[in-house]
Amino acid sequence: MSFESEKLFNDFQHFARGIRRSGEFSIRESTILEQCGTAMMELHQGIRQPADETEKVFLEQLHGSNVITDPNAKVFKKYLQVIQPRRLHRLCSVGAEDEMGGDFGSSSDDSSID
Repeated sequence: MSFESEKLFNDFQHFARGIRRSGEFSIRESTILEQCGTAMMELHQGIRQPADETEKVFLEQLHGSNVITDPNAKVFKKYLQVIQPRRLHRLCSVGAEDEMGGDFGSSSDDSSID
């Protein structure tokens, strides 16, 4: 059997309450990750060699640029995308005080209203 592992896969660094409760994966996807995730991670990192044809196809599709058809590769690719750092795009820019017109609390002219 492919993707055999003695322990369940948990990533408490990225999912503090567990993969199943994260809301990122469906029940089917979280079950696949919990049961086969340790073996998938070892294959991805090169710690473990593929044991059968299913694992070879998994690695080819995961690291290739073709369309992924293997359901295990789809789930693990989604996992890898979810744990990547998110890029933050801001719509405002902060400039120097000189460009913004200076400090709003002090007045530049010394005239006072009498």
